[in-house]
Amino acid sequence: MRSFTFDALPGRVVFGRGSLERLPDEVDRLGASRALVITDPQTKPVADRAVEGLGDRFAGLFMDIELHVPEEGVRAARGAAARARADLLVTIGGGSTTGYGKAMALESGMPVLAVPTTYAGSEMTPIYGITSDGRKRTGRDARVLPRTVLYDPELTTSLPPSVTGSSGMNALAHCVEALYAKEENPITSLIAEEGIRALVRGIPASVQAPSDLEARSDAQYGAYLAGSALAVVGMALHHRICHVLGGTFGLAHGDANAVILPHAARFNEPAAPDALRRAARALGAKDAALALFDLARSVGAPTSLAALGMRERDLDRAAELSADPPSWNPRPVTVGDVRALLDDAFHGRRPMARAQVAS
Repeated sequence: MRSFTFDALPGRVVFGRGSLERLPDEVDRLGASRALVITDPQTKPVADRAVEGLGDRFAGLFMDIELHVPEEGVRAARGAAARARADLLVTIGGGSTTGYGKAMALESGMPVLAVPTTYAGSEMTPIYGITSDGRKRTGRDARVLPRTVLYDPELTTSLPPSVTGSSGMNALAHCVEALYAKEENPITSLIAEEGIRALVRGIPASVQAPSDLEARSDAQYGAYLAGSALAVVGMALHHRICHVLGGTFGLAHGDANAVILPHAARFNEPAAPDALRRAARALGAKDAALALFDLARSVGAPTSLAALGMRERDLDRAAELSADPPSWNPRPVTVGDVRALLDDAFHGRRPMARAQVAS
């Protein structure tokens, strides 16, 4: 008989074209009156529209966003919130921007209203990450989960194709890892599989025609599902490696996900064959790892760590940090395993076919 546990997370999602126009009403719904808007310079045109709509609900703007949410940056953002006497954090941007809001909420308990403009998916999770002393430390806390998320496909049409591709591969990584995660259950697996299908429809089409709102809607829907699935089942080796590559070696999170995902999928396949079969089915392929590698290449996402500026002499250290202390993974992990995986990823090798792995 089937037996599982599923913890449904609270939160409100408003999805659809023009959803940004509903921001003032959603702020009122949360009972807030002084919103600090957190954004980055690239997304400021969207933030300007939001500020205009907020009217006298707007309390201030914070734009000093850095990748991987450094601790000193979070302190600066908390200071800005205090000076603005804010009672709500409105994040407008990608994963790093959302990450700042989460890190601030962790200490203050202020609610977060997220307006994502990429496919990072972190707006749907209670997972946060803060970088200090060259290490990115992650945690899980219900206080950081955004209370409301506004998904507006129109806000993603200005994403360059390269960002669309890497960000989309990040979302796919959430889905694939959710299929074999420790707390995997029938509900999250359904969500993850549907997320892969939506992303496979949306990401390539969005790269080819950035202004195609139907494609952007599919991609954002897939990212929403991806974040929703990963939010309740936790992470495994793939994300552990990507957090090390980002927090310690400065690689962009989406780029790192695009490179590592096919190799992590192949590594875990012997221990999670059913999960990878489901991933392959959703990808419309026979072999998930090969399909993920080919998809990354087709959408212009990176496929090698060398192309991202990673130094080969740093692979040993990256392997050590990724495997110690060991995180949960369906297949037990050694430093040597991670080092071999990173070597393939560094050189951009196409994962071996299943028959080659078995032999």
